[in-house]
Amino acid sequence: MTYLPPLALDRHLDSRLWGGSTLGPWLGLTDSPPQLAESWQVYERNRIAGGPFAGRTLADLTSEYGAALVGEISFARYGADFPLLAKFIDAADHLSIQVHPDDIYAHRVEAATGFHGKTEAWYILQTTPGASLYHGLKRDTNRAEFASAIANGSILSLLRSVAVKPGDTLFVPAGTVHAINAGIMLFEIQQKSDLTYRVYDYDRRDTQGNLRELHLERALDVIDYRGNQPPLPLQQELGVGRTRLPSCTYFAMERWRIETDTAATTTPSSFVILTAIDGAARLVSAAGSMSLALGDSLVLPASLGAYRIIPSPAITLLACYVPAQMES
Repeated sequence: MTYLPPLALDRHLDSRLWGGSTLGPWLGLTDSPPQLAESWQVYERNRIAGGPFAGRTLADLTSEYGAALVGEISFARYGADFPLLAKFIDAADHLSIQVHPDDIYAHRVEAATGFHGKTEAWYILQTTPGASLYHGLKRDTNRAEFASAIANGSILSLLRSVAVKPGDTLFVPAGTVHAINAGIMLFEIQQKSDLTYRVYDYDRRDTQGNLRELHLERALDVIDYRGNQPPLPLQQELGVGRTRLPSCTYFAMERWRIETDTAATTTPSSFVILTAIDGAARLVSAAGSMSLALGDSLVLPASLGAYRIIPSPAITLLACYVPAQMES
């Protein structure tokens, strides 16, 4: 298998009407755009920032190197396609109430986009007092009742509100009605799909003064109408400093707390995305040494093999990869 070094990527920054002023300073940006809502840390269209592949996109490298980059599992499932998107989100205002389709619906109805479905998971980084989000439904309902609640403005009464604090995690499978509300900054790992069906948007208008588009028929097609779905995930301790977070067939997420020089290795099965959410470190491999500071992400190709993380003095990382089988 061709050896590939760790990859640092240029971020893609995105402003939205609900974006805030927290994310830019947290990332150490000296000139962040107003209402910065999202930083796409790892995405196939992001360009490599330095090293032998500088300026090329992650998609370009995946097309050329295949399993050496994404690993045998992802390559068998998706071919030369980088399957995940890792991002930070800063909500100063409520996001829209929305839902995402699963693979089957996306392939049947949204085939022209080339996207699969969209399942995601959140790791809460910062909150203001009393912060909450919407995550599924309070009780069982059905298409007709849900559509009626949208029409008469009572939709929020059907949604399950969940109070959150830093360190909490939530799993958001396709079909789950959800929304991130004001006062929350989080990390999100998801299938790379950008298929989002907006259900309700508080009658907000865009910069041109127009009501933002809703996608009601497709949303009603894909919503999981069962109450209390999905369950709130439990965190599982896997060893000293290593915690398993929400995982599924598309991705696994772990939190690593590293306080001493630590040896690790990638395997031929999958790449790993490392994102620093606290502290700093050096990552040392056969390719040399790279820094990991707060808010940085690195892609470790499946072919990388052995590496070391040298914290200064400690670092907390979120590690995301493609698992071998369905994880619960």
